[in-house]
Amino acid sequence: METYQKILVVVDPTTEEQKALSRAIELADKTQGKITAFLSIFDFSYEMTTMLSSDERESMRQIVINDRMLWIDERIKELGASEKDIDIKVIWHNRPFEAVIDQVLEHGYDVVIKGTHEHDKLKSVIFTPTDWHLLRKCPCPLLLVKDHSWPANGNILAAVNVGSDEDEHQSLNSIITEEAKHLADLISANVHLVNSFPGTPVNIAIEIPEFDASQYNDTMLQHHQQSMQTHAEKYGIDTANTYIKEGLPEDVIDELSQELDAELVILGTIGRTGLSAALIGNTAEHVIDRLNCDVLALKPAGYISPLQS
Repeated sequence: METYQKILVVVDPTTEEQKALSRAIELADKTQGKITAFLSIFDFSYEMTTMLSSDERESMRQIVINDRMLWIDERIKELGASEKDIDIKVIWHNRPFEAVIDQVLEHGYDVVIKGTHEHDKLKSVIFTPTDWHLLRKCPCPLLLVKDHSWPANGNILAAVNVGSDEDEHQSLNSIITEEAKHLADLISANVHLVNSFPGTPVNIAIEIPEFDASQYNDTMLQHHQQSMQTHAEKYGIDTANTYIKEGLPEDVIDELSQELDAELVILGTIGRTGLSAALIGNTAEHVIDRLNCDVLALKPAGYISPLQS
């Protein structure tokens, strides 16, 4: 089981408030883990300065890197964590998500922690291209931090897919549930399991008048309830903390996380990339877009990042 001994925090260069770093410190306090505060920076104007030699350009880049390292050190001191052993790493790279994943592949981090941005007027979370790339391609758990605190005796909501017989989904269900239990022990929280299922397809009900939509829904509900009970019992989770609801995952998980005032939602992402991602989207991404609490996104066992050579 992951114990989060090696934590990579993606520093946000646009704000003094470093909520991802704050969360990492909170987590490391419980795991005795080691934190690396990481930032990738790039300024195209430095690359276009043709009047300078390559050594001079490198020197200019290093000045900027050193300045950012001092800035991060100040943020660490503001969080009262200057006495902690926090590494600071700043590199020159024009694709932030690739820089993060390269670090994970090279150094074997247990988790990547990154803050999200909130639209000032709409008060809704804005996900950057870097967020989406990390969700799809980061090989280790990705914790996206919002503004919800982690109070003692809070609630962790784990989204599973117990109605599927596919090996990948079954494996992911186990990974998600085990991680939920592990984190609940670490932060003194309660584990809840949720599974949504689709209602009767409208086109079937219209095209086949004799189709019994009510019976179909009852059968689907019973199948998922039985599967959920078996899954919950396997992991010692009280069935009172399990929920089977009809509807889209993004609606069901969002509503339930609000009802429970969940501090953390854990879900799996298959890591779909390329054209299928553009056309179909990813359920996990639709869900994450709606939530107002932290989200831990996990990959299936054996997942290989497309950046891995």
